[in-house]
Amino acid sequence: MPLTKHLNVAIIDGNPTLGRRECIKREDPPDPRVSTVTPATISLFKDIGAWQYVQQHRHAYFDMMQVWDYTGLGYTRYAARDVNKEFLGCVVENKVLHSSLFSCMQDTDFQNTIYPSRLTSMALPPSSSSAETDNVSSVTPSSKQGHSAKLELSDGSSLYAKLVVGADGAKSRVRELGGFKTTGWKYSQSAVICTVELAIESHCAWQRFLPTGPIALLPMGDKFSNIVWTMNPEESSTFKSMSEDDFVKAVNNALDYGYGPHPKSGLLSSEGVLPWRRGDLTTSANECFGVPPKVVKLASARMAFPLSLMHANQYASKRVVLVGDAAHTVHPLAGQGVNLGFGDAFTLSRIIAEGIAVGIDVGEISLLKKYEAERKPANVTMMAILDGFQKAYSVDFGPLNILRAAAFHGAQYIPQLKRSIISYASGEQRLPLFF
Repeated sequence: MPLTKHLNVAIIDGNPTLGRRECIKREDPPDPRVSTVTPATISLFKDIGAWQYVQQHRHAYFDMMQVWDYTGLGYTRYAARDVNKEFLGCVVENKVLHSSLFSCMQDTDFQNTIYPSRLTSMALPPSSSSAETDNVSSVTPSSKQGHSAKLELSDGSSLYAKLVVGADGAKSRVRELGGFKTTGWKYSQSAVICTVELAIESHCAWQRFLPTGPIALLPMGDKFSNIVWTMNPEESSTFKSMSEDDFVKAVNNALDYGYGPHPKSGLLSSEGVLPWRRGDLTTSANECFGVPPKVVKLASARMAFPLSLMHANQYASKRVVLVGDAAHTVHPLAGQGVNLGFGDAFTLSRIIAEGIAVGIDVGEISLLKKYEAERKPANVTMMAILDGFQKAYSVDFGPLNILRAAAFHGAQYIPQLKRSIISYASGEQRLPLFF
């Protein structure tokens, strides 16, 4: 931004590849770690000039999404045309996102230095936080740097900063050293992720809720798709270590007739909708249940990681602020975690620019609390929705199954509800139940 180009930015990251532009070739094997970015996030990437670099590599827009239940009692199809959009989202390999942001940074004329190191300690000025711990020492304000945070790195170097942004993930060292307390819990689930090759190219995102958790099939381009399969930890070890052929069979089974029948559209069709609703039906409401394309082979290694929910009670103190997974982690069932993080980052950058415009210190807590006040409600709302879904689909109980089916049919045939869900999931700050 014009107001922030004069800032001197230090990037501290132990990733050894960060300091050099990564050469990604189209024929390279796909990365099993992907992100589903929303139209709102794509718009932000375009604003800073990063999306042009994403478009040079493999990525896949999808304009349709189908979600259904293993009981066969309900399904919902979401289409971009239902809300007059070209697409619902785009699946991008993480290495492509990293490379694109790095290329954008290199091609922008702002001062930045990359430190391929790790943060070992952080000393803050007095009264920097209401939640100081023994890990936080105070800098004596007797020098020019006395009102800055002092960072000690693993390579022995030291830095002074007016603002420290903790963007260092769920196990954030900045959050730990800054004394930020968190609330959360572990789910009794793990996610198995990998990339697979399909018989045909797909432009639809598929998600089926199974007894132990959802399985998602996300298009990546070039007939590749990403699998995110949630299950209990014992199963994740089995599925991660089984033969490739057996795993492919298990995936196809989970996405087809395994665990239960295909949903029927006859339980509630457009003919059964209230008369005054018929004329306003979305185009996807009349579409029948679709069967996902077959997986033909594995295209990457399988990875498994435990799932949890975590939320920092505060995002900001004087000189320190948290963004992304350092501030909050969510269940991956809707792929929203990365979009919440990008929302944090872009909001923080805007608020810093607004502070500079009126002469406020960028590390002043009154400024950083504006960021927290804007982002915390949006993040907590999304976390509550995802946690509710996780809990609702973790129980196999007859009456609850019927209620879930009713929810699927409501989303399929009530146009205002469907449009609100799509808009909210696309990054617009409107709750799904607000028509």
